[in-house]
Amino acid sequence: TVLWGLGVVIRYGFLLPLRLTLAITGVSLLVVFTTMIGFLPNGRVKNFLSEKVHLMCYRICVRALTAIITYHHSENKPKNGGICVANHTSPIDIIILASDGCYAMVGQIHGGLMGLIQKSMVKACPHIWFERSEVKDRVVNWLLIWYYVCFMCVSYNLSSGTCINNTSVMMFKKGSFEIGSTVYPVAIKYDPRFGDAFWNSSKFGMVNYLLRMMSSWAIVCSVWYLPPMSRQEGEDAVQFANRVKAAIARQGGLVDLLWDGGLKRGKVKDTFKEEQQKLYSKILVGTQEDRSRS
Repeated sequence: TVLWGLGVVIRYGFLLPLRLTLAITGVSLLVVFTTMIGFLPNGRVKNFLSEKVHLMCYRICVRALTAIITYHHSENKPKNGGICVANHTSPIDIIILASDGCYAMVGQIHGGLMGLIQKSMVKACPHIWFERSEVKDRVVNWLLIWYYVCFMCVSYNLSSGTCINNTSVMMFKKGSFEIGSTVYPVAIKYDPRFGDAFWNSSKFGMVNYLLRMMSSWAIVCSVWYLPPMSRQEGEDAVQFANRVKAAIARQGGLVDLLWDGGLKRGKVKDTFKEEQQKLYSKILVGTQEDRSRS
């Protein structure tokens, strides 16, 4: 009890105020500097300043979380013009990856504090924010990613689409795998003993979530840069996406699932239910056959 009370005093009385100061500093600098850089004409100077500002601010934010990160196989880090694909646990995945290299991001549009940060970031770098439910947005975003990757040599960072509790990897959308660019898989695994990084967006808002992160002891994680992968001859986008997903799950010690992460927000399709029923019926039939043989 004494140790627990001492831990509470240290985390909330000392670490939390210090981390809040660092977080406010990092976010404020990111918003101000990216907005200022947005007024510069497109060119090498703007790209150089944008990269340095993003790296500086992300590294400040990493320190605000007391993130202890171990990077493995850095020789496989994404190069210009490729697509980085990673499993997704929380928004801090971006901070962890971007503190080790500069990426353009692809992600869901948010409101509130997250939305403010997104609007400022896109002024300095060709990030792509979209509304997940809009089909028109997905088509436009596919064209934008294809253009920037193929002609502007921009490295994009993509994730599995929705936050998963770091025990499994769910369905990757096929759109980004249809471009034909080299894919750089990245596996991220958090150690929940010191702080749970999972963001349950239906239960906690962004500010509430960040306060929970900053009041934990630390965010400990390992990042593996896997060898780059390309689409094989005769392989469609879905098969390619599943192959990349399987490699990430295998390296991170995660369960490879075929489920769509969007199921936690929407109604389950009847076709998906029927597919699971067929699989379950096969298991039952197989069990009965084994019993009859014995």
